[in-house]
Amino acid sequence: MDGPTYGEVKQRSDSIAQWLLNHGFTANDPVMVLSGNSIEHALLMLGCYSAGVPIVSLSPQYSQGGDFARLRNCNDVVRPKLIFAQSEPEFSAAMASLEAHNPALRFASINGGPERISFAEMAQTPVTSAVADAISAIKPSAVAKYLFTSGSSGLPKAVIQTHGMLMGTIAADEALSDGRPLPDDAKMLEWMPWSHIAGGNYTFNAGLWAGLTNYLDEGKPHPDHFHKTIENLYEVSPINFGSMPIGYAMLVDAMEADPKLRSCFFRNLQFMHCGGAALDINVLERLEHLAIAERGVKIPLITKYGSTEVQIATMLHWIDEGDGLIGNPVPGITLKLVPKDSVYEIRIKGPTVSPGYIGEPEKSAAAFDDEGFYMPGDACSFAHPEDRSGGLVFAGRIEGNFKLDTGTWVHVEELCSALKSACAPFIEQIVIVGEGKPYLGALIWPPATLLAERGQAGIAERLSQLISAFNSRGRGSSTRVRRVAIMTVPLSADDSEITLKGAASPRVVLSNRKDVVTALYSPSPADTQIIHI
Repeated sequence: MDGPTYGEVKQRSDSIAQWLLNHGFTANDPVMVLSGNSIEHALLMLGCYSAGVPIVSLSPQYSQGGDFARLRNCNDVVRPKLIFAQSEPEFSAAMASLEAHNPALRFASINGGPERISFAEMAQTPVTSAVADAISAIKPSAVAKYLFTSGSSGLPKAVIQTHGMLMGTIAADEALSDGRPLPDDAKMLEWMPWSHIAGGNYTFNAGLWAGLTNYLDEGKPHPDHFHKTIENLYEVSPINFGSMPIGYAMLVDAMEADPKLRSCFFRNLQFMHCGGAALDINVLERLEHLAIAERGVKIPLITKYGSTEVQIATMLHWIDEGDGLIGNPVPGITLKLVPKDSVYEIRIKGPTVSPGYIGEPEKSAAAFDDEGFYMPGDACSFAHPEDRSGGLVFAGRIEGNFKLDTGTWVHVEELCSALKSACAPFIEQIVIVGEGKPYLGALIWPPATLLAERGQAGIAERLSQLISAFNSRGRGSSTRVRRVAIMTVPLSADDSEITLKGAASPRVVLSNRKDVVTALYSPSPADTQIIHI
């Protein structure tokens, strides 16, 4: 598990910066990375920062399988001068697709043939004063990287990420710190991909700023890969830990069955953070119980709200029992809350807000209101209306919300979260339907393991009971689901039914599965997968 020291990282990344400068790379010549987190990826990222060359870290999903259409689209948007892939064999098909699309591209890897640029040679380039000069010339407005959005509402957009945005995120985090010094041997175990802000802009940079030892976790919050994270936790007791809700659910299951894992996990832990979606209250309570059993106290779980365009806008940095809380604006961020029905539309201004999208001036302009506030299209409410310092609650997407035929608004994100909690563990993915209809319906994907064990009929029977109980709790039409389709055909990543964050994309799903929605609202649906509740 040994890796380079900070001094060695500085030396090698400066060499990469020198190689880029020697070969005429400028702020208009991005470097695009196809592969995931690695030491070489980190060195290349830091080298690009130092040379003033934008880096574009893509999700490896774009380069693995399919027809590579999204990958070629990313290439056309950012027009990189160099493509890096960690392993030539693993990414050879994607590289061949890009090379056929743009024969002028240059490629680098750690194990490519003689026609490829050797990464080792890049990292051994003799350094001159040109690197220090390049670093001194970097302004806060200079582009550090381009990050693509998750593509939940169409083709991914390339969001401009400036050096000032990256620094502003760390400064806001530092301002919220309690000032306690970190242990000399403080460690972090990191899986979050550098193709997103959480891993690439927050955790990676914060770890460097704090001088932590960063262990790269090859595991991920997926049933087929999470065992690797557990194996790593036996060796690395991190000072902080971040994952998605599904990751915490699997971690809780594992720790409840293994006191040794519980001890290793909590030994040095100061805080946890969760992203991607709200953590189920049942999982949170079990996590707190485990922390108290091991350490005698709760360990703070920090939740954040933000996006690729704004980094981190709000943070819940105190212990609270609330559900869906996203905290208050972080230092430097101003929120404008615009009343919209029973909630507020979120608008954001501050030093961490992107100036827009590369090559899309119309979309960039449309993303801001007339006062310069970025409009993410999200809604919130106050956790305690009588005390607005008590934090904000995320209330879903504005564009995802809709009205029933009665004119009643349906807040989709809140409803999905509540149903998943009430029906755990029988809902893995859910899409709510009913715009302009007299009642709500839902397309539900149960976990594959439960579907195999109980069959469609068994799942349908249990979900009917749970959703009936959910509906009986004094709910109105905007939160009462009356018909459900049990989906046995998995969501398709190739057809963009799943975003890079692992969530169902309602717009795409409803377009692809119109027949199911039609059946939900048929007077007498013949389809046996439809449940009447």
